[in-house]
Amino acid sequence: MSRSAKATAFALLAGVALVAATPQGHAQQIATQATTKTSSKLGLGRPALPEEIKAWDTDVRPDGKGLPPGKGTVKQGDALFQERCASCHGEFGEGAGRWPVLAGGAGTLKADRPDKTIGSFWPDLSTAFDYIKRAMPYGNARSLSDDDVYALTAYLLSMNDIVKDENFELSDKNFTSIKMPNAAAFYEDDRETAEKQFWKKDPCMKDCRAAPKVTGRAISVDVTPDSKAGPKVD
Repeated sequence: MSRSAKATAFALLAGVALVAATPQGHAQQIATQATTKTSSKLGLGRPALPEEIKAWDTDVRPDGKGLPPGKGTVKQGDALFQERCASCHGEFGEGAGRWPVLAGGAGTLKADRPDKTIGSFWPDLSTAFDYIKRAMPYGNARSLSDDDVYALTAYLLSMNDIVKDENFELSDKNFTSIKMPNAAAFYEDDRETAEKQFWKKDPCMKDCRAAPKVTGRAISVDVTPDSKAGPKVD
C-alpha cells in the first residue's frame, strides 16, 4: 500500500474512533456538570464542635440567657476593682482622666450635659456583665473568671446605690431580679405603628421648606485659615 493510501486509511479510522468516543465523552461531561449543579456542598471545612461554638457564644441577654454559673460579693468586687480597674475608672468609679465614669449621675438625664453612667442611664444589668466579661480589663480582656465578673458587677451596683449591703452576693440565680433605675425610660421600637402614617410609596413633595439662606461664613469670623498649609508646630 502506498504512503498516501496508508495516510488516508489512518485518517478514516481516526475519524471513526473520534465519532465513537465523542458521545460517551459528552455524556460524561454533562453528568459531571449536573452533579456539580445539584450538589450544595463544596467539600470545604467541617461542622463546628460544641466547644468551639461555646467559645464564641458568650453574650448575655437582659432576660439572663447566656449567664454562666457563678457568684461574687460586693466586698470581693471592691478588692478586684481597686486592683484591676481603679487606675482607669477611679477608686469610686468617678473616672480617671478621660476614662469612662461608672457611677453617679442620678437625676442628670434631663440636664444639658447629662452624666450617663451604669446607674443613671443603662436599662439592663446584663450590659455591664457582658461588657466586663468580654472586654475588661483594658489591655487584658478575657482574663477575669466568671466569679470575678459577678463580683465586679455587684460592686458597680453598690457604687451606684442600687444595692446597699457590702455582703450582697450576685449570682446567676438572682441576676434577673436586679432592676436598674432607668429601665422604665426605655421602650420597645414602635415605629411600625407610631410612624406608619409616614410610610408612603409616593411621598408628597409639595409645599416643601424653602432652601436655607446663608447668613454668615466662617471666613468672616477668622476661623478659616487663609493659607493651605497648617501652622508650624515645634
